[in-house]
Amino acid sequence: MTEPNSAIRINKYLAQQKIASRREADALIAAGKILINGLPAKLGQLVTPEDKISLTTKTPTRTYLAYYKGRGVITHSPAQNEIDITTKIAEDFGVAGLAPVGRLDKDSEGLIILTNDGRVTGRLLEPSAGREKEYDVTVDKNITPAFATMMSKGVVIEGYKTKTTSISPHPNNSKRFSLTLTEGKKHQIRRMCAALGYQVQSLKRVRIMNIKLDKLKPNQYRKLAGAELKTWLEALGL
Repeated sequence: MTEPNSAIRINKYLAQQKIASRREADALIAAGKILINGLPAKLGQLVTPEDKISLTTKTPTRTYLAYYKGRGVITHSPAQNEIDITTKIAEDFGVAGLAPVGRLDKDSEGLIILTNDGRVTGRLLEPSAGREKEYDVTVDKNITPAFATMMSKGVVIEGYKTKTTSISPHPNNSKRFSLTLTEGKKHQIRRMCAALGYQVQSLKRVRIMNIKLDKLKPNQYRKLAGAELKTWLEALGL
């Protein structure tokens, strides 16, 4: 604890103890479910190691899903006549209370993580964390060694040079390649390809860290559990 007299805000304490994200902690506090020395906590209240912190209710069971977002499905904030992931899985499977972590373009497809664990978002999406995400990409013409070299060394898009990455041409399709990113700029792969004179025809995310799309089909999901989930959470520091 780094604040004066070892006192920190209650939501920060709960986040450090991996009980809840700061946003979740504030919601619990506002609902009167966090006690400090037997009294209801207040938003922004400071606590020290000597204080007794308790919950008046059990924390909800944390659920993690690997979901295959199909083309045309919106990750967040759909416009009129569009459908988002949260609505789709609720309508199709009755799954509620989960939200996608991060984004995947409307015209892109593939793996996205759904969870009710608010602690995950910042740790997965923090740019400096360098979390690997792998994509299967097909472009409009044959890729060349020069294209692969420039993609791997970083491409300047609107004044920003992308981080170095790894690219692997497909052995049986000269227009297709695998690309691993450790950052997530908006429409990054499409913009990188366009800057080199190529247009993306299809883009599918197949891996997030150790979580793989595997045999999932569009609008299918599987629950993360066991060693796969344990490895992923540990890599996120949870």
